[in-house]
Amino acid sequence: QVQPVESGGGLVQPGGSLKLSCAASGSSFRLYFMAWYRQAPGLERQFIAGIDGHGRTTSPDSMTGRFTISRDDAKNTVTLQMNNLKPEDTAVYLCSARLGTQTYWGQGTQVTVSS
Repeated sequence: QVQPVESGGGLVQPGGSLKLSCAASGSSFRLYFMAWYRQAPGLERQFIAGIDGHGRTTSPDSMTGRFTISRDDAKNTVTLQMNNLKPEDTAVYLCSARLGTQTYWGQGTQVTVSS
């Protein structure tokens, strides 16, 4: 079992960049499929990107180009690099860890894009 904890959110101006981190306590981190989601008020949770223990990534077409996921299994962390942020990117960003049928969620970190 792992417990993801997100950090790195905050206020950023449109066009700016932000790097989110997710630290996952627990063992066998490399076995987990790690992913980032976001949820804005009144909207459904949206998948941003995921990465498996082999470093293979996946993301919907709408998220490619500005969002990059990576992981460091030695540090039990996964990061999300976000560039050219837009006001519509404002949301709570959540990290998840999935192994088989079990998914563990962090509490989320708020990202606000505003001038």
